[in-house]
Amino acid sequence: MAITDKEQGVWNLDEVYNKINQGSIWEYTNAGSLYITGNDPWQSGTTGQNDTVNRSSPIQIPGEWALEDSIFAAANKINGREKNVMAMKTDGSLWTWGEGSKGEFGLNNLTKYSSPVQVPGTTWDVLNLAGTNCRTTLCTKTDNTLWVWGENNYGQLGQNNTTLRSSPVQLPGTTWKATINDGYKSMAFKTDGTLWTWGRNQYGGLGHNDTSNESSPKQVGTDTTWGNSFGSHDDVAVVVKTNGTLWAWGYNNVGQLGQNNKTTYSSPRQIPGTTWSKVCPGTQNGICTLKTDGTLWAWGSNAYGSLGQNSTTQYSSPIQIGTDTTWDNITGNFYHMAGHKTDGTLWVWGEGNRGQLGQNAVIALSSPTQIPGTWFNTFKAGGYTTVALKN
Repeated sequence: MAITDKEQGVWNLDEVYNKINQGSIWEYTNAGSLYITGNDPWQSGTTGQNDTVNRSSPIQIPGEWALEDSIFAAANKINGREKNVMAMKTDGSLWTWGEGSKGEFGLNNLTKYSSPVQVPGTTWDVLNLAGTNCRTTLCTKTDNTLWVWGENNYGQLGQNNTTLRSSPVQLPGTTWKATINDGYKSMAFKTDGTLWTWGRNQYGGLGHNDTSNESSPKQVGTDTTWGNSFGSHDDVAVVVKTNGTLWAWGYNNVGQLGQNNKTTYSSPRQIPGTTWSKVCPGTQNGICTLKTDGTLWAWGSNAYGSLGQNSTTQYSSPIQIGTDTTWDNITGNFYHMAGHKTDGTLWVWGEGNRGQLGQNAVIALSSPTQIPGTWFNTFKAGGYTTVALKN
C-alpha cells in the first residue's frame, strides 16, 4: 500500500494508523511505478523498452504496477529472470517480456517480446509468482490452485513428464500456498505447512535423501512447520520454518549450505539460530538471509563481491553484512544482490557487467551501494537486471 501524505516520509504501520487518526492521509493507492536497469547478453529486450539496449541506470516501464506489503512475497512478485521479466498490475493481471523461446510467457508461442504482453487471466496471486531463473514459470491463483508453464527438461513443471508447455497448465490440488523455481527444480508450500519439491536432483537439492529427479511433486519429509520463507538456486535449497529456524540442503562446493564445510547433503540440515525471517539464495552458489532484528547475513561464493564483505573471500558459515539493523527485504540472482531498508532506500552489490547495479556505469561492487531514490520493498535482482517499484 502506498500512502500519499501532507508530510514527506516513509511511514511504518503504527505511524500510518496515527496519520489516519489525525486525518493527515489524502489517499491510498496500491499502484507503483516500475523501473528496470541492466539487460541480458542474449539481447532479448528484458528492459521492456521495445529495444535491446543495455541500461545502467533505472528506466521506467509504463503502467500501474501492483505493490505488496509482505516482504516475504516481494521477491516473488517481480521476476527479473535471466532472459525475461514478469510483473503484476493492480488489476491482478500478469505481464511479461524478454526471451520467450521456451514458452515461459504462457502465450502458447515461443516468441520474444521487448515490451510487456499480458498472460491470459486476472486471478493470479500477486504474492506467489515464481520463476527466478532460466525459462520455467509457476504461479498460484487466488483460489490456491497452482499453474505452471515453460521449460520442463527435468520435470520441473510437475506434470510427470518432460514436455515443454507454452501455456499455463494446472497441478492437482487447491491448497498451494507459495512457490519458487530456479529453472531446474520447483518448490512449493501447502496451506497445511508441508513442503513439496520436484525437478532436477543432481546433488540432492530436492531434499529427499537421494539424487533421483522427480517429475511430479514429492513431499520433503513429514514436517508441517515449513512455510515462512524459502529460496532455491541451481542445486541448493534454503528454507525458513515457522519457528524461525533455517534449513539448507543440496550442493555445497563453496560452503553455500552454511555448515562450515563443503559437504553436500541430500536432506535438510539446520543452520544455527532461531531468528531467521527471510531467505534468498541470490547469487550463484551464494546465500543471503535476513534476521528478525533487521540484520543481513550471507555465505557461500563471493564472486564479484556478491556477499557484500568488501572482498571476494568465500565463507562457509553466515557472516553479517555491515552492522545495519534496518534491512527489511533482500533478493538476488546470479552474481548480484539487492537489499531494501526501512527508510525506503535500495542498495545493490556484486556483478554489474550489464548495468544491473543501476549506478550509471558497468561496475562490480563488493559492498552495498545505494541506487538513488526512495523505493518500495517490492523488487527483484535478476540474472542481469534489477527491477524495482517506486510508490
